[in-house]
Amino acid sequence: MSLQVEKMEKNMAKLTIEVAAEDLEKAMQNAYQKAKGRISIPGFRKGKAPRKMIEQMYGKGVFLEDAVNALIPEHYSKALAECELEIVSQPTIDITQAEPGKAFIFTAEVAVKPEVTLGDYKGVEVPKTEITVTDEDVEAELKKEQEKNSRTISVEDRAAQLNDIVTIDFEGSVDGVPFDGGQATEYPLTLGSNTFIPGFEEQLVGAKVGDDVDVKVTFPEEYQAKELAGKEAIFKCAVKKIEAKELPELDDDFAKDVSEFDTLAEYKEHVKTNLEDKKADEAKRAKEDAAVDKAIENAQMDIPEAMLMTQCRQMLDDFSRRMQSQGLSMDQYFQFTGMTADKMMEDMKPQALKRIQTRLVLEKVAEVENIQPTEEEVNEEISKMAEAYKMEADKLKEYLGEAEKESIKRDLSVTKAVDLIMENVKERAKAKTKKEKEAEAEENAEENAEE
Repeated sequence: MSLQVEKMEKNMAKLTIEVAAEDLEKAMQNAYQKAKGRISIPGFRKGKAPRKMIEQMYGKGVFLEDAVNALIPEHYSKALAECELEIVSQPTIDITQAEPGKAFIFTAEVAVKPEVTLGDYKGVEVPKTEITVTDEDVEAELKKEQEKNSRTISVEDRAAQLNDIVTIDFEGSVDGVPFDGGQATEYPLTLGSNTFIPGFEEQLVGAKVGDDVDVKVTFPEEYQAKELAGKEAIFKCAVKKIEAKELPELDDDFAKDVSEFDTLAEYKEHVKTNLEDKKADEAKRAKEDAAVDKAIENAQMDIPEAMLMTQCRQMLDDFSRRMQSQGLSMDQYFQFTGMTADKMMEDMKPQALKRIQTRLVLEKVAEVENIQPTEEEVNEEISKMAEAYKMEADKLKEYLGEAEKESIKRDLSVTKAVDLIMENVKERAKAKTKKEKEAEAEENAEENAEE
């Protein structure tokens, strides 16, 4: 294999990879061995036809595609190890030459990790966050606890209302023709949750158990399934069950049931303390985010589009896994919400860009400041991981390769880079809003009038 590396604009690079004709021939022979059992040639038993006979009948390139598909990942991996570039995107592959008897040549266009020029990151100014917990905050938290401890009761004597849970069978159709993914049985749907296509849930309000309801909705123009985009659909829904939430009373008995306290007053005080701790943590994170944002703002870097799209795809994959863990496929999610993969990725771009910028800047700070985690810190992190995986730390350490260990070290270095920025951060009083200034002026005027 030979490799040529061409550096391009905007942190892109093109790898030209040439695979010897002999290796292409071997790959075609392997493709023949794998495929011959499925090929029938008159005069030969199935799986016994010689390669030459198959190529005479179907063409010399009959095994070429499978051979090429096998060679590309193998030799692209070799090229990555050889080129010593830090690749941060999936490759865009283009085949330049693929002919039996000749060298196989293909190119891979990739994004390269951008260089970061740091600005000020020590002594950056961030707004000071005041930590206050109001009575309304406490009441909202108690309301959440009520919801968690609510019970559902079957409703027989009234129609479905917003916030009720209706269990339905449904089948969706366009122009009388059912479409894939538009059917379900015994599906629990909370009315007002905005889980389904806009307008769907509202049409079930007023339905009773045993009712059949035709729900009419229009798919968005940008809907993922092109055959459904902009089309009017009818979902035939059979209402099987209606359930309502019943909230417990907020009293001493409630406090005893949900906590270690005997009175509601004690429990409220406990809730307030927890909220103060939570808000302190949130204020700390907000302070860190603001400081890192300043460091990003002061830095210079050119993020390639391919790197950004790779990050978006990773985020979409993460979202898909979370949906699947909840029993919902992405196709179902798209149908119920009217969202598309392309639109989701477009919406994810700002967040993806922020993630990339944050990581690059913090890695650069760690490099400039020569921040390295200690062996003890690395072992502590491995112990935390082992605990999460419910296995012994020593065993996990054995399983981890050098690449995984280096990744742990980089992550720890990034965390320590945040700590360094925060050690030098400067807080300034938050500027008062116009409303706050007016309220303060009004209060001062009242005090002066009393005097």
